[in-house]
Amino acid sequence: MKTVNGDVSWFAISREEVVDKLGTNLDSGLVGTEIPQRLQEYGENRLPAAGKKGPFMRFLLQFHNVLIYVLIAAGLGKLLLGEWLDASVIFGVVFINGLLGFIQEGKAEKALDSIRNMLSAEAMTIRDGNQRMVPAEELVPGDVVLLQSGDKVPADIRLCEVKNLRVEEAALTGESVPSEKTDEPMDAKAQIGDRKSMAYSGTLVVSGRARGIVVATGADTALGHINSMLSNVETMETPLLRQIEKFGKILTVIILIVCALTFAYGRLFLDEPFVDMFKAVVGIAVSAIPEGLPAIVTITLAIGVQRMASRHAIIRRLPAVETLGSVSRICSDKTGTLTRNEMVVCTAATAEAVYDVTGDGYSPKGEILRDGAPATSPVVKTMARASVLCNESSIHEEGGVWKLTGDPTEGALLPFAAKAGLDAAEETAASPRTNMIPFESEHKFMATAHGSVVFVKGAPDVVMNFCALQQLDSGQTAPFDRAYWEKKNEEIASKGQRVLALAWLPETTVDEASFTPAGLSRELVLLGLTGIIDPPREEAVEAVRLCHEGGIRVTMITGDHAITAASIARMLGIGDGKSYVTGTQIEEMDDDALEAKCRRIDVFARTSPEHKLRLVRAMQASGQIVSMTGDGVNDAPALKQADIGVAMGIKGTEVSKEAADMVLADDNFASISAAVREGRTVYNNIEKAILFMLPTNGGQALTILAAIFLGLMLPVTPPQILWINMVTSVTLALAISFEPHEHDVMLRPPRPISQPLVSRFGLWRLIFISVLLLVFTFGTFYWLTHHGATIELARTAAVNAMIIGQVFYLINSRFLYESCFSWKALTGNWLIPASIAGVAVLQMLFTYVPFMNTIFGSVPLPVSLWKWLLLGGVAFFVLVELEKLLVRQVFARVAPAKA
Repeated sequence: MKTVNGDVSWFAISREEVVDKLGTNLDSGLVGTEIPQRLQEYGENRLPAAGKKGPFMRFLLQFHNVLIYVLIAAGLGKLLLGEWLDASVIFGVVFINGLLGFIQEGKAEKALDSIRNMLSAEAMTIRDGNQRMVPAEELVPGDVVLLQSGDKVPADIRLCEVKNLRVEEAALTGESVPSEKTDEPMDAKAQIGDRKSMAYSGTLVVSGRARGIVVATGADTALGHINSMLSNVETMETPLLRQIEKFGKILTVIILIVCALTFAYGRLFLDEPFVDMFKAVVGIAVSAIPEGLPAIVTITLAIGVQRMASRHAIIRRLPAVETLGSVSRICSDKTGTLTRNEMVVCTAATAEAVYDVTGDGYSPKGEILRDGAPATSPVVKTMARASVLCNESSIHEEGGVWKLTGDPTEGALLPFAAKAGLDAAEETAASPRTNMIPFESEHKFMATAHGSVVFVKGAPDVVMNFCALQQLDSGQTAPFDRAYWEKKNEEIASKGQRVLALAWLPETTVDEASFTPAGLSRELVLLGLTGIIDPPREEAVEAVRLCHEGGIRVTMITGDHAITAASIARMLGIGDGKSYVTGTQIEEMDDDALEAKCRRIDVFARTSPEHKLRLVRAMQASGQIVSMTGDGVNDAPALKQADIGVAMGIKGTEVSKEAADMVLADDNFASISAAVREGRTVYNNIEKAILFMLPTNGGQALTILAAIFLGLMLPVTPPQILWINMVTSVTLALAISFEPHEHDVMLRPPRPISQPLVSRFGLWRLIFISVLLLVFTFGTFYWLTHHGATIELARTAAVNAMIIGQVFYLINSRFLYESCFSWKALTGNWLIPASIAGVAVLQMLFTYVPFMNTIFGSVPLPVSLWKWLLLGGVAFFVLVELEKLLVRQVFARVAPAKA
């Protein structure tokens, strides 16, 4: 399909050149007979649908995981041993695991559908010299389109005639206020937020009107480009999944090698029958494979999802829960994420003082302070009156939330007036408007007449040109001091605030004929300047601090202006307020230079969707686990690329939500730190479960191995090993999944991406516990046989010894390093005693119920024997606690950070 964009920067060339290149006429539009030909050349004005995997294929792909293969192998092993019930349970776990993944991840392709739904349905065009409404998908390059307030822009349009046009582009550019448009060419290097001569598809006309020429449609638009990037970004695999896959491969190789060596040893050196050795090595494989691990991981993640939902964080992809615990850098959009996306007056400067204005958003609650104390003056009251009367916007309360109708910058003046003690309705009724000069981009001010009084507001550099006097706090006037006001304007603007000047003429005769932009009096009295900004959320400031304490670096990536971004970032505790990188500078860097810059800078401004995507990739290339937050269409590709994308649930676009892994239901950045805390706890619990399951499985396998290599009788039979697996591997490990937060979880640094699933400490713990279980089990079996007990009695006691050792080790496992000689080791998780009680009941059935004795070859134990088994369990517990004490002392540089 033909494209019109190519290398043409439509925003940088004159409208005459645009008309010439596209072969159109600004007055009469295209000839109707040209439309079918152009539709054939350029295609319909719609975004292409990406190819999707069918539901069945998406379901099958849920099983494409090494650990699932290991789990299936365990089920096959049980089938080979004739354990149909156990095999059914394992295959049931496999199916449920796949079904959960299918449900959680099955909606990802909706992101592209959401972008397609942003396109306008109809457009007002001029064709054959006549105005006509046509379906938006029939627009072609060269079409002349008319825009007015309330219209959704139907394609990328080069503006040619503009009348006070302002377009809401926050979803596309991240800029917090509507963009004022012009028909003049822009600089060829201008970023998307500075291309004032363009109106982009999917954005909304806030006010004014315009005539323009369609220069791009469908996939060729800026929205289409984002759609294409989103299609080409592959969903990142989480660190946990990468580690589990690697661990599964290593574990599989080790088990196969051990089984092969054992089989060879038994056949060559012990001359054991083939069938017996085959059953033995299958028993080793089944006992060594942690078949409950996928179920435990899934359940632990699901518990994390439930906990996060209670904290307003909705998880869309199950593995994303754990990824939060690994995040080392959070890249956040500014507008609506770190800020409220509600403009507010925070500074008011008069001729003699500077006032700070408190309060949030459009709520009238707040104070006007001078040197930290509530204060006001006649001139502040007059500024407030001008703010109400020279204003076209309104605010209203809806469901306890104050909302704006009109322009955000103008609307910010209304709460300021309320904080000064004025009631907008009363002021409007007392001073009805008799004339008005509306704000237009050509003259950059608005003026209203109220009888003999005139109020003016607008750009400071323009309003100052009309001023001869300045109002003092006392209410008197003085000669206008332009140098003073220019300095104040610069000071306020340097803080990233948008400055508006307020002036008045208290006594004048308003002549309707001369009340025009050119005829406005040059004898105005300047009241003061207001500094307006989209302020940081108070809770976001605290959240950033908590992230920094937890070793998580917070970076701002926004489409807004650099000075504004740096100023807001400094208020949040991000950067120094001076250091930043712009989108233009990003384009001049290669990937290596950008990666180096990302190591030093935390504020990136005037960025496009391509820049955001490059920044996330640059950070990932340096080994960081990156979370990207945002709410606009422009954030969607970076959200999908990030290790975990976080979208805003209230003000976020559907596109951003569908591209993200997590959605914040309250649009609160502070919810991210709470979610990170949950993510870290989830990983801690998975780590505890792994370090519980692997040693217990290792102890079982080691018991069989030791017996074979030593040429001794097996202390436990393969069916008894299967019973132990069924009773303890999932039942006891599941209790770990419900462990609460550890007190210092947010004071620890993020887990390094290079840290393996089983660390050197984990490997030591695996060997240590496996050997302890081997000794406890072998010791029990051979002590009893040495004292004349039957083989069946000794094996029954050995099975109970192994399970009792695992029960005591479960209590040890509540804290990996910290001592469990404390009351808190027995409280805080009701499932620990419940699971122990459940195992006790099952063991009573195993030991004393006749049909269980028949199935597993067990016999009733004398009551007197239980005290020795329990004492052995206590000794097991004490030895593990001594090991933890040794670890804390020897590895002091590691343990305190985690204990």
